Amino acid sequence: MGNRFQVTDRFADGAQYIGGRLRPGTSGEEHSVVDPATGERVHTYELASTADVDAAVAAAKDAFPAWAAATPGERSDALHRFAGVLAEQVEEFARVESLQCGKPIKLSTEFDVPGTVDNTAFFAGAARHLQGQSAGEYSGDHTSYVRREPIGVVGSIAPWNYPLQMAAWKILPAIAAGNTIVLKPAELTPLTSLMFAQAAREAGIPDGVVNIVTGVGRTAGEHLVGHPDVAMTSFTGSTPVGKRVAEIATSTVKRLHLELGGKAPFVVFDDADLEAAAHGAVAASLINTGQDCTAATRAYVQRPLFDAFVARVAELMETVRLGDPFDPSTDLGPLISHAQRDRVAAFVERARGYATVVTGGEAPGGDLENGAYYRPTLITGAAQNSEVVQSEIFGPVLVALPFDGDDEGIRLANDTPYGLAASAWSRDVYRANRATREIKAGCVWVNDHIPIISEMPHGGSKASGFGKDMSAYSFEEYTQIKHVMYDNTAVAAKDWHRTIFGDR
Repeated sequence: MGNRFQVTDRFADGAQYIGGRLRPGTSGEEHSVVDPATGERVHTYELASTADVDAAVAAAKDAFPAWAAATPGERSDALHRFAGVLAEQVEEFARVESLQCGKPIKLSTEFDVPGTVDNTAFFAGAARHLQGQSAGEYSGDHTSYVRREPIGVVGSIAPWNYPLQMAAWKILPAIAAGNTIVLKPAELTPLTSLMFAQAAREAGIPDGVVNIVTGVGRTAGEHLVGHPDVAMTSFTGSTPVGKRVAEIATSTVKRLHLELGGKAPFVVFDDADLEAAAHGAVAASLINTGQDCTAATRAYVQRPLFDAFVARVAELMETVRLGDPFDPSTDLGPLISHAQRDRVAAFVERARGYATVVTGGEAPGGDLENGAYYRPTLITGAAQNSEVVQSEIFGPVLVALPFDGDDEGIRLANDTPYGLAASAWSRDVYRANRATREIKAGCVWVNDHIPIISEMPHGGSKASGFGKDMSAYSFEEYTQIKHVMYDNTAVAAKDWHRTIFGDR
């Protein structure tokens, strides 16, 4: 396969970034980053122990007072420099992201990396706009105003599907608001998170403000979430693991932000542009090989368009080019691991017993047989309560179901435990507007599905969690609201005191 980026020398000092330097883990357990396109090991490192987590939290705690005391302008300047450092390293970041994840290089180059640079630039500006309610005399006798203050040390956990972007989504709003952070990336894909932390140091962000511990969830992750010096936890991952994170965090009364699983509906009304909907469905279901919690997974198509939609989606899926992630012409890379590929394949094999696999449904052979590849798959004929409709598959699998009236389409769209993202496809503004109101999801696109922007929030509802990443709304997660109230009367014996003691 194509030219691979050599990472061993870059991370020779270890995969823990604590207090401004790389160091080895102390767990005594080794773990390997594996290229999912070839199955080959590309880097082996020692996992974090609970002692490493303690050291990272201590570094963040030590750095917090000075960073919290920095002016918004000083934090903004540091983040602007950070964006500049990242912009100089875009090719390196893209190649390492594709290496550890199997992403097509065109996705890393045109989506993951520029999105991260833009997000950094956005939070550089947002750092100067931590706003509260205007000061005023709301009681008549007092002046009140609202302060936004940093919370303290944030302990965050990021997933393996978008390692660089998720590191940015966790780190940037936290430090822009004056917090310090310890991030635990997925042990499968830690490399760009470590590079991101190194770039922060190059930009002049003080040591200890950004720390990375690379370990497994049951040890490093749970210890981080339960640590008494961690004031807030932000977690992105599956709903079952999110429930465990919530149990630990709430037992220590931490601020908690959860971005969990999804099963996004893709609702096509009978007046939709069929060609646009078909192209949109293929792109939205296959992005990142379907390993995206906002990916289109359930296409509900009004019956007059259903057969044509299925035929066109199948036709387009069959044109998708699987191949070497470093080949610029590759459309679809492997899944993150062979275990994940086998999990996706098992969903599809079980579905053959109650539904129809229209196209795909197999791993390719030939030059790709050593990788974790799986062909784009379209399924029809599944019941609404079936596993492939209700469960998060996290692979290149789209299930298409027909509906009749608009009421039914919206009802079916809402009929899962999840509520992260959705889309509605219609030329009728009133019809589309109704869908945006009534579909229960944190984001509803109209005549598109997937695009995200730094200025707008990302987060879900129901079993998809709560809280927002990106945008100025993320500061709701990462700041403490404090009401300050000044007496304006200079009267010692105030009238309201008489409700407690004495007479008027």
